[in-house]
Amino acid sequence: MDHSLTDDQIAFFRREGYLAPLRAISAEAASGYCRRIEEYERQTGQEAQKRLKIKAHLAYPWMVELARNPAIVDAVRSLIGDDILLFGSSLFAKNGRDVRYVSWHQDSAYYGLTPHEEVTVWVAFTPSNRSNGCLRVIPRTHLGPDMEHDETYDANNLLARGQTIRGIDESQAVGLELQPGEFSMHHERTVHGSLPNPSPGRRIGLAFFYMPAHVRSTLGRRAALPIAGSDSYGHWDRDPEPRFDLDPESLAFLDRVWNQYRDESVLQASRAAS
Repeated sequence: MDHSLTDDQIAFFRREGYLAPLRAISAEAASGYCRRIEEYERQTGQEAQKRLKIKAHLAYPWMVELARNPAIVDAVRSLIGDDILLFGSSLFAKNGRDVRYVSWHQDSAYYGLTPHEEVTVWVAFTPSNRSNGCLRVIPRTHLGPDMEHDETYDANNLLARGQTIRGIDESQAVGLELQPGEFSMHHERTVHGSLPNPSPGRRIGLAFFYMPAHVRSTLGRRAALPIAGSDSYGHWDRDPEPRFDLDPESLAFLDRVWNQYRDESVLQASRAAS
């Protein structure tokens, strides 16, 4: 089955910088993934999102399989072409009555990619709505430049540096409400964030970061995961795919990349360009 976007959907994404909702998997499958995340937390004694950042897919073969889900890949292909690499992935889980949030930011600020053609896909494992702190976007901000981020390191901010864009007109925000198994898409320059979760239940989702193979790294030689098509450019090494759940070799690679991403010496895009 072809899950390509329609011309109207493509035009909307190009104009507004986001698109939602789209369906990737069944609600039952999403619940199964949610249980796997909670099993990880029982096994390790820590929240999954503490470690499963930037390269979360290196922890589990099922995450790699989800990243290659045909419904997701066809939608991404409609926007960035046939030759697709997975730059990274991050798990986001807010507990019930959780005061933590994600501040207004652009994915492009620290990803170190050029040109800016990355597309973020956010897959819901639980309901994600206004009542539990769903993803919100500021339409059309992807059409502007890299914005300045204030690095707050706020303990309640789920971003690595608490990076925050000040002065956003929140009256323009659009909430991307999703049912389990649905996903949203946004451009890497689209300003987005999410509020705390005052509801009694958890909100869990997994974000995948896709880019066309011709995109280059501005931060030296790095790795990515081939998803579709071919890579005739050779700008990226290959991620070590997990051979089994919690493969220590791929997890060690994940940890190295996560530490590099948090490195305070890495400048955000708006400063690196100045």
